[in-house]
Amino acid sequence: MDYLDKYGYTPDEEKIAAGIKAIADNLDELSSPEVLKQCFSLMDLTTLHTNDTAESVSKLVDKVNRLPEAFPDYPAPASICVYPNFASTVRSRKADPQVHVTTVSSCFPSAQSFLEVKVRECELAVKEGADEIDIVLALNAFLAGETDRAYEEIVTMKNAIDKAAVAENRDVVLKVILETGLLVTPAQIARASFLAMEAGADFIKTSTGKVDVNATPVAAYVMCEAIRRYYEVSGRKVGFKAAGGISTAADALCYYFIVSSILGRDWLCKERFRFGVSRLGNSLMSAIEQKTVTFF
Repeated sequence: MDYLDKYGYTPDEEKIAAGIKAIADNLDELSSPEVLKQCFSLMDLTTLHTNDTAESVSKLVDKVNRLPEAFPDYPAPASICVYPNFASTVRSRKADPQVHVTTVSSCFPSAQSFLEVKVRECELAVKEGADEIDIVLALNAFLAGETDRAYEEIVTMKNAIDKAAVAENRDVVLKVILETGLLVTPAQIARASFLAMEAGADFIKTSTGKVDVNATPVAAYVMCEAIRRYYEVSGRKVGFKAAGGISTAADALCYYFIVSSILGRDWLCKERFRFGVSRLGNSLMSAIEQKTVTFF
């Protein structure tokens, strides 16, 4: 089965390039403090370093806790994203219940392990306090043409997450990272998008941030067109997360208006749109304040 045939969608590279250029050419006119603050509210504020410690993660959480006092007219970020072993640190320390705990799982970033290990890591992440889990598409299967296996891995992890979430009496959001920089072509990005959505992803996400090519406007455009087509066919609204290399306010605005132009206002909320970021917060605040801000 070819997902492009099934959904009647083939990326039009000329149209995509023209759409991105139109957005890029008008970013200054489209920008406003209100839009920049909305972008701020869509951030999964992220620390995924080899040298992360409970102390360094706690310091990040403390900065989020101080935000309402330091910048009272700013929204909170959507979540704080960490490795799964720090989920309990974030949950126990954060002050705002609206700020979610996000963890990466499934042997992030490569997903190169046994399915049983990936499943158990997801289960433990939920038990330790994750509200949202970002897993990685099994590229070892997908790139080998074993799409059924890639699909079944997502289904198996989603079922395990849902079961663990019921035991904890809360809902847990599943995001599937496609690692678009390694998929290379728009057609492959679209196929991976449809596969992940069919397997039950609540969001599809561009990248881990750990490979040479991460989020790109082209990947975002294709993924958003696939989301729109999937919604037209299935009636289910799947979210989009841009992650990897998004560090400036201009970057954020570009992705914001890609989502806006393709998916519309219904997607311009944290329930359906996120940025995975480690550096963007200060850039957005600097753009809003019109001076250099180094809060995070």
